Amino acid sequence: MAEIKVAQSAGFCFGVKIAVDSAIGAGKKYGKAYTNGPIIHNKQVVQFLEKLNVKELQSYSQLQEGDTVLIRSHGVPPKTERMLQEKGVNIIDATCPFVKKVHEKVRQLVEEGYYVIIIGEEGHPEVIGILGHLEESGGKGIVVENMEDLIKKFPKRNKVGIVAQTTQNEEFFEEAVGYIASNVEELKVFNTICDATSVRQEEVKRLAKEVDLMIIIGGKHSGNTRRLAQISKAINPETYHVEKAEELEKKWFEGKERIGVSAGASTPDWIIKEVVQKIKEFTKDS
Repeated sequence: MAEIKVAQSAGFCFGVKIAVDSAIGAGKKYGKAYTNGPIIHNKQVVQFLEKLNVKELQSYSQLQEGDTVLIRSHGVPPKTERMLQEKGVNIIDATCPFVKKVHEKVRQLVEEGYYVIIIGEEGHPEVIGILGHLEESGGKGIVVENMEDLIKKFPKRNKVGIVAQTTQNEEFFEEAVGYIASNVEELKVFNTICDATSVRQEEVKRLAKEVDLMIIIGGKHSGNTRRLAQISKAINPETYHVEKAEELEKKWFEGKERIGVSAGASTPDWIIKEVVQKIKEFTKDS
């Protein structure tokens, strides 16, 4: 049997656990609840919650007074929260504490007169929430996804502040900060990439060098999981990103003695265990 090394930090992070536990609790307490979008970027968890009658909200117009709505870990713009309050719904705020910290830092930068650059994915729910707090504070800023994007959008400003989507790639963040620092007079940087993201990325960098093949587990729509897969593949081309055990192919493991496994912050333990068990079955004769 091949040696299987599972990254110590693989699986649910602190913020995701809060959100999922809150959703399970809401389902049991109220018998029905909504989430403003998928609670996390993991289809299997979303399907599990649907069995508890905790469902993704399709439109805010379907809400009635007294309904329960859970704000997921990504957070929302302040105007969205006000709209929910006006509808008279029961709000459960499961915004990740690390995401709330980004909101605080954005407001601080605006108060201190900085133009804000957000290192993150345009259109991602967390970034939409961050932009909402920027707008609420009366600030100005942009979102940049990569160096090409940053160079193209770079503002003619002398006083710039930086924050990051909590699941951003550390290396891109550092490169972006270096570029901005050399092009402005005054710079204030808040590295708001959460510890869980940084630890996972560092573990994957180490593990990918030690094994013959890497399996990264997590939702295909999960930004932090995709980045883990990208980091791993850059080091070890034999990297595969799967959502569940059924996607594994036996031929991947032929002749492989050491297998590395990691998972995104929105991947539950039971899926990781199923994947590891399947790898064991595929490699038992090797």
